[in-house]
Amino acid sequence: MKVLFIGGTGIISTAVSKLAVDRGIELYVFNRGHNQEHVPEGAKVITGDIRNKASADEALGVTAFDVVVNWIAYTEADVRRDIELFEGRTEQYIFISSASAYQKPPLHYLITESTPLANPYWSYSRNKIACEEALLERYRTSGFPVTIVRPSLTYGYTMIPAALNSWSKPWSIVDRMRKGKPIIVHGDGTSLWTMTHNTDFAKGFVGLLGNPQAIGHAFHITSDEVLSWNQIYNSIGKAAGVEPRLIHIASDFITSVSPDEVGNLHGDKAASAVFDNTKIKRFVPDFAATVPFAMGVRQSVEWFEAHPERCLVDSEWNHQMDHIIASYSSR
Repeated sequence: MKVLFIGGTGIISTAVSKLAVDRGIELYVFNRGHNQEHVPEGAKVITGDIRNKASADEALGVTAFDVVVNWIAYTEADVRRDIELFEGRTEQYIFISSASAYQKPPLHYLITESTPLANPYWSYSRNKIACEEALLERYRTSGFPVTIVRPSLTYGYTMIPAALNSWSKPWSIVDRMRKGKPIIVHGDGTSLWTMTHNTDFAKGFVGLLGNPQAIGHAFHITSDEVLSWNQIYNSIGKAAGVEPRLIHIASDFITSVSPDEVGNLHGDKAASAVFDNTKIKRFVPDFAATVPFAMGVRQSVEWFEAHPERCLVDSEWNHQMDHIIASYSSR
């Protein structure tokens, strides 16, 4: 099976790329030539910029692929370009959407693929919904072979996942915990969340590659482990070897002080996220998530400790956390 990954060097896609190669898939990775250390041995690299259609068309040439996966499509314009590029050139096009596209606030605690898509808080999610609608409209009118995958918060060894942490310098939260600084938990910390290790996600995803029954369908792929945010932060602390000082602050207050967090909280993590994975297990019968969060985050902390050059601290994020806490304490 010949598969093209557009992007393919991110936290989720790196794990999928490795498993795909391990399973004998002929993998091509199309990107701008950055982060090549994350391309697995055995994959072929095509250098180009997918956002420049003429350049991408030239770089891809006349090569056809059994499957095309775009890991970096975020807008309706992105997927309409891909339709033009790959219609007639692939048997399956997989769009990476987001579980944050599901209804916010949710009307039922258990999320299935039929949960409505509606997110008034986050433009990122609304753009993903628009992408899905454009692709499905093309599927219905001309048979464009789309499959939609909606990851939730998926992490790997290069990430310390939390509702509030620095995305670019994820070691920041461990550093803050080890220095005894207070750690903000939104709400009372009892809402539920699902953390998924990228190696678990990869098992479900690779099973969809080249699966003709998946055409026209949407899937989420997550762990079945459900944790409260208090449990999540305490697991990070345990992995870091400390008991974190948790301070609980209402999401409304956090976003009033830091409006940039509206999408992240109200549009995603402030709502409980419990996923029914029946559908992916029906299409990929051997899929099972086997990495509990306590183990996965411990592996992440150990990886950072083995790579001290990556143990960077985001001073701007730290200042933001201190500012929120000071504003809350001075009410």
